[in-house]
Amino acid sequence: MAIDKITASGLGDGGVSTADIADNAITDGKIAAVAATKLTGTIADARFPSTLPAVSGTNLTGIVPLTVGTTAPSSPSTGDQWFDTTSSVVAMKVYNGTHWDIMSNKMIGTGGTITTSGSYVYHTFTSSGTFTAISGTHPVEYLVVGGGGGGGGSHGGGGGAGGYRTGTLTLGGSHTITVGAGGAQKGANGVGNYGSNSVLSTITSLGGGGGGFETTAGLPGGSGGGGPGKATGAGSGTSGQGNNGGPGANSVGYGTGGGGGASAVGGGPTSNGEGGNGGAGTAWLNGSTYAGGGGGSSYLSDTVGTGGTGGGGTGGRMNSSTLVPSAGSVNTGGGGGGYWNNPTPGAAGGSGIVIIRYAL
Repeated sequence: MAIDKITASGLGDGGVSTADIADNAITDGKIAAVAATKLTGTIADARFPSTLPAVSGTNLTGIVPLTVGTTAPSSPSTGDQWFDTTSSVVAMKVYNGTHWDIMSNKMIGTGGTITTSGSYVYHTFTSSGTFTAISGTHPVEYLVVGGGGGGGGSHGGGGGAGGYRTGTLTLGGSHTITVGAGGAQKGANGVGNYGSNSVLSTITSLGGGGGGFETTAGLPGGSGGGGPGKATGAGSGTSGQGNNGGPGANSVGYGTGGGGGASAVGGGPTSNGEGGNGGAGTAWLNGSTYAGGGGGSSYLSDTVGTGGTGGGGTGGRMNSSTLVPSAGSVNTGGGGGGYWNNPTPGAAGGSGIVIIRYAL
């Protein structure tokens, strides 16, 4: 309510008199505090300037810094916000003092053994199970390794590693995880057994091929089995998953071929009777190496074929009770080592593994 005029009244010698108080005659000191309940009505727009004056940023408090872009802000403080526009993420994140947490559209999953390392969550399946995304559909990174192939028995080549596949996959809901077994140890004679496939959604990694036997070539697989002592044929690997096994010797005085690995072809035997080494495996994002090929067997040489890095087993030596082949390591997809002659069979391949990881 606007006040147009204030009138003062008083009783003087001449009777009652009234007079208007002049404009601006009442100073601030003459005005007592006004209760908020007495401030009613509205202030006309005309009382404000057409443009409000600029407000200094130093007077604004409680506002959290927000950065929009594909690159995280440098030297952030706890509570800072970043809208990550990266095509595979597109999410609001907040800095918690050590890393950026997703504020919305955050993946929450169950299944396997769950661990946290750095800014990532890992679901590790060492046996078959179920992974469930309980918070919508999200991109994840994966590793799927098939079971390693078994080594051949009698002039036997090393087993091929299980197929190695990695990449990014969008997952939502529940998915059956299959972890492939390693190829079982075979009898004293015979080609090594295949490893079993590992599966995550649409991703299948083949089991490794068994090592060759006498004149029978190594088997194809994720990575191929090494060639035998009496023939050259080695198993072929699968493109995008592994490599070929090493060639056989086609000579009784030579060793046998090593199984193929995720990163390298299996090695061939030497004229000194040494078996070929297993092909090397490949390291994944968690720092561990998987899918090494099994070592080939040796003929009267104490230098046996070594297993490839990533779980490959060593080969055995002819007529030795101590230099016997070893199995591929569990949950690496490593191939088993081959053996030269009866009565010891080639070794079993290592079981595979499936790992899913996503950002915190």
